[in-house]
Amino acid sequence: MTFLDILAQLAQGVSYTVVVTLVCSSTGLLVGLTLASLRHLQYKWVVPWIDFYTYVFRGVPVLVLLFMVYFGLPSIGFKVPPLMAMALSLGLVASAYLAEVFRGAFNSIDKNEVLAAEAMGMSRIQVLWYIELPQMLRFSVPGMVNEFTSVLKYSPFAYTVGIPEITKQAMTLTATTLRGVEIYLAVGVLYFMIYRVCLFGVQLLSKRYQIPGIQPA
Repeated sequence: MTFLDILAQLAQGVSYTVVVTLVCSSTGLLVGLTLASLRHLQYKWVVPWIDFYTYVFRGVPVLVLLFMVYFGLPSIGFKVPPLMAMALSLGLVASAYLAEVFRGAFNSIDKNEVLAAEAMGMSRIQVLWYIELPQMLRFSVPGMVNEFTSVLKYSPFAYTVGIPEITKQAMTLTATTLRGVEIYLAVGVLYFMIYRVCLFGVQLLSKRYQIPGIQPA
């Protein structure tokens, strides 16, 4: 078996790795954006809960949380599918980090623009939706790319709940061929290729939607 044959065998798990990464990243993005927006609106009753959420989920190891969801919840009557377990563990951890990324991006917006919009009679929600969110998302692209990279690196944990992604394929192939060095080198190559392809797509979007006059980080 050549190195290319090994790559071809491992490539069977690429689609699962991509799906896990996209699902967890999407969960993190949606939940993190919601939390950051609610916090930015400064509802006094919700801010402490959001701070508590980000504090807890940034401190809990992903693998521990994954085991709590997938192996722990069935003991109290809730059976969670593998992909949902990844979303409820890795996705929520990512959301806590992204909420902080978005909070910093919100703070980068010129306050005078908000005052001008309010002076024109726009409501607080309209200001958030039409003025602040579009700029905030552009400012937060570097932070989102970093968190996406982290999600991709944590995606191999999916093998622990039975998802046949790249790492699971590598473990099976190593057990039958005993060529661990070559196989895990191929795993690294595949992950790097996935990362570069996704990064290229993000860079295209960043150039397309960047704020005029501001160079991307």
